[in-house]
Formats: sequence, structure tokens, C-alpha cells
Amino acid sequence: MNPSDEALALWERALTALKVARSNLALDADAAASRAYYAAFFAVSAHFMVRGQGFRKHSALEAAVHRDLVKAGVWSARLGEAYSALVRLRTLSDYGTLDHVPAEEARVAVETASQILCAVATGHPAVFTLPA
Repeated sequence: MNPSDEALALWERALTALKVARSNLALDADAAASRAYYAAFFAVSAHFMVRGQGFRKHSALEAAVHRDLVKAGVWSARLGEAYSALVRLRTLSDYGTLDHVPAEEARVAVETASQILCAVATGHPAVFTLPA
């Protein structure tokens, strides 16, 4: 599989995760927040795969967002902070025992994921389609 095939596969996973996050909002805020994170994770992974870069750890991908996208001026600091907020919500949603993601934070997470997918698609218009 060449990097562009893998990037497209990651992009499809991002689009699917975003759809699932949206559909889970009314049912389960934790699930919606988790899927929102994964939508952004797969989208950003697709972005880096187009560039021939892959990451094994979630923390390495988050570091690359700040180093290669925010500090390089490709993304705003606000979007980089929003990605990191999704990382934190994913930890709460997937591993929280007594604490849960509030419904409003899940809604914001889904909107943030959508913005991240749009940023990635806009950066690679010949490769990725905008999410519906």
C-alpha cells in the first residue's frame, strides 16, 4: 500500500468516525466525544501520511500537530489547542470511571472534529473531500 492509498483509507475512517460521533450525540456523550477525537486523529494522520509521515503513538501525532502545523503557521494556535482538547476528552470518555463527558462538551468536540477535517481537506483539496 503506498502512502496515498493509506492516506485515503485514513480519510475514509475519519469521515466515518465523524458521522458516528454526530449520530451518538443524542445517545451517549462519551461515545460521541471519543468518536470525535478519532475523526480528528484519522484526519490528521491522513494529512501526515500524504507527506510520507506516520506516527505510532497518539502523543507523537499531537506533538506533530503543534510542531508541524501550528508552529509552522499552517494551523492557528486555536485549532491546535482544540485538537489537544479532543485528546483530553478522549481520555475522559474512554477511561473515565466515575466522570463522564458533559453533553455540551461532546457537542463542541463534534464541531471541533468537523473543523479539523475541513482544515485537512482544505490543505489537500486534490486528495480529500470536505465532510458532509
